[in-house]
Amino acid sequence: MPASRADKGRRSIAWLAIAAVATIPVVAAGLSPLQRGRELLWVIGGMAGVVALSLLFVQPLLTATAPVLLPAARGLRWHRWGGIAIVAAVALHIGALYAYSPEDVMDALLLVAPTPFSLYGVISLWCLVLTAILAATRRHLRFSHRNWRIAHSVLAVAIVSAGAVHAVLIEGAMEDISKLAICIAALAATTVGALEINVLGPLRRRRNLLRA
Repeated sequence: MPASRADKGRRSIAWLAIAAVATIPVVAAGLSPLQRGRELLWVIGGMAGVVALSLLFVQPLLTATAPVLLPAARGLRWHRWGGIAIVAAVALHIGALYAYSPEDVMDALLLVAPTPFSLYGVISLWCLVLTAILAATRRHLRFSHRNWRIAHSVLAVAIVSAGAVHAVLIEGAMEDISKLAICIAALAATTVGALEINVLGPLRRRRNLLRA
């Protein structure tokens, strides 16, 4: 029982730290002076993008196995809802910005925008769309668990990498230090999670089998 309480205490502290890292960039962007005088659609679109970036940091931690932060079944359930929330936030980000400035968004989607950050945003977007399609159809495609795990991990790293570059290159409402911190945190969590699921975890299990 004491060990169980200690584990719960450590998990609670870990989730408080995760919540702080995820929330600070959103609050800082919301309080930015650049938000003043802007049209509501611009503010909604920008803030939806910030929320999506913070969710990308939290998403791999929901199914973390080293250390375990949630029971497996609950973590997987929250991970699925997290994926839906990310898709919704990105859709709101693009939809609100399209309503604010259709020409700029269409130029970005057609890869003719003069701003370099647009390319990385589109790369992240299409990797996210592909992930959502595969997640919805993988049973019909008869993806094995291993193949799905690898594809999902590769796409997740691509989404976060391109999304982080997209965010860093934009000079907008996000505060510079918290923006860089959430980008690094999201990249680290996603990359370590992908390595743990596909490389480190299987190696540990194989080593344990050889010892047994």
